[in-house]
Amino acid sequence: MLVVLMENQLLATEQICQSCLMADQSGQPRWQQGKLRCGRALRQAEANQPVQYECQMGFRIAQID
Repeated sequence: MLVVLMENQLLATEQICQSCLMADQSGQPRWQQGKLRCGRALRQAEANQPVQYECQMGFRIAQID
């Protein structure tokens, strides 16, 4: 599941991506084959942290299970 990280909050991508021009037709992030196509991967600070991305709009997105 993808979530948007905002300071001390986790937000559903539906709350942010619906209005993004880079989102797919259903208002979801462009997620294909385990990679965020509308952003770039960020370096992991620690091995136990989820993979994080920065989207084109500047939001930090994490993949959590």
